[in-house]
Amino acid sequence: MTSNLLDSQLDDILTRVLSDADDVIVVNPTADAIEDLIRVAIDADESLPSIRLLADERTLKDVMDDFIVASNAADLIDEGSLALRTTDDDRRNSLLVTADSVVALVDAGDQVGGLTADDGGFVDAAYDAYDTQWDDADEFGLRTPPISRVRETLADEISADAESDFTTILDSLETARGDGDGLDEVTISLLVAAKNEALLYDISKWGEDVGIASKATFSRTKTKLEDMGLIDTEKVPIDVGRPRLRLKLGDDRLRDAESDELASAATSLLA
Repeated sequence: MTSNLLDSQLDDILTRVLSDADDVIVVNPTADAIEDLIRVAIDADESLPSIRLLADERTLKDVMDDFIVASNAADLIDEGSLALRTTDDDRRNSLLVTADSVVALVDAGDQVGGLTADDGGFVDAAYDAYDTQWDDADEFGLRTPPISRVRETLADEISADAESDFTTILDSLETARGDGDGLDEVTISLLVAAKNEALLYDISKWGEDVGIASKATFSRTKTKLEDMGLIDTEKVPIDVGRPRLRLKLGDDRLRDAESDELASAATSLLA
């Protein structure tokens, strides 16, 4: 790749660089660039290069608070395509560094420019410098489970319908943070369980086992949703011990909603 990438969207630049390289070091990306990188990598039709992402820790933490981004990133990590490390130096330019070129990302408002340097001596020096910085950097501990594992285990342990509803709800959302900009993964899981009338015990055990959240977090969120009228429960007797709780949707607007409308209906009720 020898030409500058101007009049482009960031997705286009990332796609071009990933398709031309065997190894890419992504240096000091913005939050938007990290999100775009994960999306482009997940959607790639071709095999991916090794992607080493070296970013400010605060930026990474903020981006990975979104379950949609983090669970897709975890999939890429799980398959060996992506690694995350942190740097305290956020003064550097945003760069895409490969063995053949260095691309500086320049945000020009409505578009992003990729200014490309391909002088052999300069590229070698830059690659060696960031390769060394990578070796010295701390690994970023991503605790979110891979989305493929979440879907597979949800289908196995709850039902195929629950997995389909979960996937449809996620696809209808731009973000899954639970901070006012969207539902979080625990709330989504409980709504899916209620739609499919699963037991609280089963969905919370699944959520804890797969790494979404603890049983206590599921219980607290269930109580909040029940208090707000989104979820109802009924007791289900068992042979030994206390009855378990079956989850049901508690509002007609949720019961009448299709899977792709459930998130927006729940968000309106939670507002």
